[in-house]
Amino acid sequence: MAKEHHYSTQLNWTGNRGDGTADYRAYDRDHVLVAGGKPEIPGSSDPSFRGDPNRYNPEELLVGSLSSCHMLWYLHLCSVNGVVVVEYHDYAEGTMLEGGDGGGRFSVVTLRPVVTVTEASMIEKAMTLHHEAHKLCFIANSCNFPVKHAPEVMVVDEGM
Repeated sequence: MAKEHHYSTQLNWTGNRGDGTADYRAYDRDHVLVAGGKPEIPGSSDPSFRGDPNRYNPEELLVGSLSSCHMLWYLHLCSVNGVVVVEYHDYAEGTMLEGGDGGGRFSVVTLRPVVTVTEASMIEKAMTLHHEAHKLCFIANSCNFPVKHAPEVMVVDEGM
């Protein structure tokens, strides 16, 4: 039987300059996302849509969620398969296509994890575990666009 998990957040719009949404240019897109007493995430829209470039936008949060979910599954799989990871960095990128009506959708997200393992004998397994992590990633399984992977695995410099 499937086990259900529930998540809740609170979003508070902070961009009312005094006239609310009386005009498209009269308000800021600023907002704050909160979940369960955790630190606030300052959000806005993409600067292309009149947003604050110093705040996270929903598109960045989506790409970041995919990157984070993949990493967490990957590290789990490495730990139970004898692959010792000592560093993990991801350089994820997403492409969104804007439609003529102003709406849009993501067409692809590519994760580019760079993983460092302790022994050269782990490289092959470390590479294959990315495929397994992708199959298990909750966020990737919820997307209607391809999530691609271009991983790189290195061995720790013994001088470290």
